[in-house]
Amino acid sequence: MDYRIKSFDEYKDTYKRSVDDPEKFWAEIAEHFTWQKKWDKTLEWNFDEPKIEWFKGAKLNITENCLDRHLAKRGNKLALIWEPNDPKERYKRFTFKDIHERVCRLANVLKSKGVKKGDRVAIYMPMIPELMFSLLACARIGAIHNVVFAGFSASALADRINDSQCKMVLTADGLFRGTKEIPVKAVVNEALKECPSVQTTLVAKRTGWDVKMQEGRDFWLDDELEKAEAACPAEPMDAEDPLFILYTSGSTGKPKGVVHTCGGYMVYTAYTFANVFQPEESDIYWCTADIGWVTGHSYIVYGPLLNGTTTLMFEGVPTYPGPGRFWQICDKHSVSQFYTAPTAIRALMAHGEDHVLSYGLYTLKVLGSVGEPINREAWEWYQVHVGKGRCPVIDTWWQTETGGIMISAMGDFMPLKPTFAGLPHPGIQPVLLSQEGEEITEPHVQGYLAIKFPWPGMLRTTWGDHERCKNTYFSHYKGYYFTGDGAKKDEDGMFRISGRVDDVINVSGHRFGTAEIENAINSLDDLVAESAVVGYPHEIKGQAIYAYVITKQSPDNPEKLRAEIVEAVVSEIGRIAKPDKIQFVTGLPKTRSGKIMRRILRKIAEGEFDKVGDTSTLLDPDVVDEIKAGAL
Repeated sequence: MDYRIKSFDEYKDTYKRSVDDPEKFWAEIAEHFTWQKKWDKTLEWNFDEPKIEWFKGAKLNITENCLDRHLAKRGNKLALIWEPNDPKERYKRFTFKDIHERVCRLANVLKSKGVKKGDRVAIYMPMIPELMFSLLACARIGAIHNVVFAGFSASALADRINDSQCKMVLTADGLFRGTKEIPVKAVVNEALKECPSVQTTLVAKRTGWDVKMQEGRDFWLDDELEKAEAACPAEPMDAEDPLFILYTSGSTGKPKGVVHTCGGYMVYTAYTFANVFQPEESDIYWCTADIGWVTGHSYIVYGPLLNGTTTLMFEGVPTYPGPGRFWQICDKHSVSQFYTAPTAIRALMAHGEDHVLSYGLYTLKVLGSVGEPINREAWEWYQVHVGKGRCPVIDTWWQTETGGIMISAMGDFMPLKPTFAGLPHPGIQPVLLSQEGEEITEPHVQGYLAIKFPWPGMLRTTWGDHERCKNTYFSHYKGYYFTGDGAKKDEDGMFRISGRVDDVINVSGHRFGTAEIENAINSLDDLVAESAVVGYPHEIKGQAIYAYVITKQSPDNPEKLRAEIVEAVVSEIGRIAKPDKIQFVTGLPKTRSGKIMRRILRKIAEGEFDKVGDTSTLLDPDVVDEIKAGAL
């Protein structure tokens, strides 16, 4: 099975075919997979309702494609390497045959506890192998998995369980993350006080701590697995049956449960993984995200396994026990493709180069970036120090809602420009729109990024509230999926994403993407490690710019450094974009996936300290109090 594009000329030919006849193109890609019944119709769609159906009438099970079909040829091939938080603890390795057996056993446990096709199962687990097996076991029997990052608070977990009416929770006794030890089961116990739909909890042993178990509801996973059969037939699923729900936070309102379906998500995730990362049979691929986010779903679990690729899963954080941990793991396991977030790169840049220069990194072939636009300095540092000048740095643009990567380079044969995500993938038809909804065709003009034709991996609805899906993604511009991001395109057709439209600051009628200003500040790379900017109300300008800046060393003369930062922004963008306030901080509020929570920074900039919201989901909640204390 090889649908990989191997040259830039082949990309151009493939892209043209894919937009001339998208249905024929995707039907040809879908032929590479195992279907229990082929589709009657490749695509039916309209963006008004919206209603999108791919591979209509087809029957399949995604786990047969991830596992069963590899058993004959790759049964004894390494499928998963698990690297624990503590480097002194032994790592674990699983073949495709191992995972198949464990998934079947766990699927049988779910069935024995009354879980059936269409039921929702919440998964709130640390980054341990059982987390991957849990997703696949749900998919095996047609249950809809709802993974909640094991860092969300009890109330956030309860909200997500209640919205989707989950019947079961899969969890663990506790977790290790860097120097932190977190009582995961205690959080679940607290959440379940408010969740009447949950009948059963299965608890994996990770820490060995004593935890409170409720008689009749809570069971140790290991005990149940011992009693389970090692074979479980894969439930036939309609291509449009839901595979999973994943909640995304909006800037306001309750989280949205994005729904992805079995057939289209499978085809799109597998195809994009193979083309972006170009894995060979012997490669070891590593994505550093948490499976609690869509990056982990698509590019730790499903994408790699669908392609028969060995995937690495890491329990810990990049700076524990020291800032060289990522590179130590790359050398230890001979990693070929490495996929991480710009915030992780910038955080490691702040530690200097010694931690990366100590490692050979000879096996690396492709470096990926995900989560937000990567600034030039981080891109160049990544390429020079991690890739040793040999590896392409592939900046990938996509969203929870898109299911997989939409705009990026592929392998090592496509043009690369720092700060540009690149060209659209085959089958993806992005456009830039003006505020009035007119398509912008001239280069270097800022517009709203939208997609004018469906692709197999796109969301189908938001769980229990289709109207919200319509209003959020399909109502801004009739006939388009609206991404919520701003972008520009150059004369070569390459896209540069400027960030969320709600991360756009309007100063005296001039619109600036936060990424644009941050790039200018971060260009002082000998002084600045990372920055985040937000807008706050200004009596004359409408909005003014507030910059939070992490410096590489504590500044001897803060005012002098502030002047240099202003000068850099003025030089890069113009005087109208200069920050009015610059606060030096030691950290930024980030999620585990590396996303900066700008809504928190906006509230602090506005002086609304009591309205920053729930901070329990942050990698380091304490940083918020520190920023508040130093607010200008």
